Parts: sequence; C-alpha cells; structure tokens
Amino acid sequence: MGLRYPGGFISASYNAAAFNAFSAGSVEYLVVAGGGGGGDSSSEAAGGGGAGGFLTGTLAVTAGTALTVTVGSGGAANTKGSNSVFSSVTSTGGGRGKNSASGANADGGSGGGGGNTTNLTGGAGNTPSTSPSQGNNGGTSAANSAGGGGGASAAGTNDPANGGNGTASSISGASVTYAGGGGGAGGGASGLTNTGTGGTGGGGNGPSGAGNNPTAGTVNTGGGGGGNGGIGARTGAAGGSGIVIISHPDIFRPAATTGSPQVYQAGGYLIYRFTGSGTITF
Repeated sequence: MGLRYPGGFISASYNAAAFNAFSAGSVEYLVVAGGGGGGDSSSEAAGGGGAGGFLTGTLAVTAGTALTVTVGSGGAANTKGSNSVFSSVTSTGGGRGKNSASGANADGGSGGGGGNTTNLTGGAGNTPSTSPSQGNNGGTSAANSAGGGGGASAAGTNDPANGGNGTASSISGASVTYAGGGGGAGGGASGLTNTGTGGTGGGGNGPSGAGNNPTAGTVNTGGGGGGNGGIGARTGAAGGSGIVIISHPDIFRPAATTGSPQVYQAGGYLIYRFTGSGTITF
C-alpha cells in the first residue's frame, strides 16, 4: 500500500485485503488550528500569541464521501492564526498578541495576551464558543509585563507573562501536547523584566535577554508566538502551524487520501497525520 510513517513502513504483517471495507461509522479526530503571532511594539511590552483552537472527539462519516482537511498556518507578528478543519469540525486560529488598546483579531481559539497598557485585558479564548471549550483567554497586562497568550488547558498570566499550557493527546499513538500559548514580553526600563515563557505544547518564549528576539510557536502544534520586548522595535514571533490527526480501528482498510498525510498503524488503529491540507475518503 506504500503506507509510511516517520520510522518506516506500516507493519509488514498488515494485509489490507484481509480486512473490511469501511462502512458508515465514526472516526476519532484531533483538529488544532494555527497559533496567533506575538505582538510587537517599538516602545513597550507586547503580548504573546494565543494558541490555536484544540478540538478532539468522534465524527460520524459515510463511506465513499471525500472529506476536507485544512491545516491552518500560524499567524505572523500581530496576526491571528488560521483555522484548521476536518469535515464539519472547525478549530479557530489563535488570537494575536496585543500591542495597544486595540483588540482587533486578539480573540480566537485561545486569546492573545494584553500589552502596553497596565490592566489591558487579553483576547477572549473559545471564540466562537464550542463545547467542550477549544481554548482559554489571554493574560491581562501588568506594570512589569504584558500578558501571555492563552492555551488549550489554561489562560495566559502576567508578571511574568507566561503562556497558558496546552493539552496532551494520544491519538497519534504517543502522548503529545498541543496548543500552548506564547509568552509575552517584559516591561520595566530594560523592557525585559518578567518576560514570559511559552506554555507546554509549542508556545514560543518572550525575549530572554538584551538584543534577543522572541521565539516562534512550534510547527504543527498550534503554539502561539512570543511577544517582543519593546526595545528597538523588535518583531513579534510567528505562531506555529496547526495539525489534523484522524484514526479508526485497523480492522478497516486504509482510507484514500490526498495531501500526503503520514499514514501508519499503532495500537490497533490506522492513523492519518495531516500537516498540510488535503482530503480523506473512507
């Protein structure tokens, strides 16, 4: 079948012809959107980017119907992340880190952190609302720091401006944490006091010292980008791209796909790991 995964081919003992064609039923999914970009400012601390929305569950599908898969890109500095989609399931891109009182595009799957002004609220997470929630709010800025971006499991904080932690999933066959918020920049005369770290699950860090830039969210985690330090007009870091993972019991034959996902067998399941957009037909 030519099925590959990062460590090699699908098990040699797997004989697709011996198993059943997929009939109407449910598949499991993980849909993580692109993380928001960190904010930037030429004079003051800016917030970390919010993580991309994190949604997991089961979806009823019909054999023979091609279903759309879209993997959202991470947002550039001051830019919201892009949505990820599997059929009728949409995770919303993470909100951008704020760099002023303007809140445009700071809301999202998780919200971007507040920046510049003390007590500037972060962007709202879980926007639009899903149940269970797809993410959390960005942190409110403080006197000595901006706010960290929200993550899938926790809101961003301030003073220090840490990003909210992400959430672990084992749908890939191993436990991996996704959708951590980006760390915000520090305030104070140096612009580095109380700089935040990214949340677990790919969140980028705020700048770690004089002359340093914030770090980007990790690719294919939906992590938010770190906010800049407010010195020398450094640029906020980009958010990490999202991911879509789909699985079903390996009693069924492999689905037809476009977009070149990694397809492999683990723990009694066939797993389709999309890092780019495509389709899947069961």
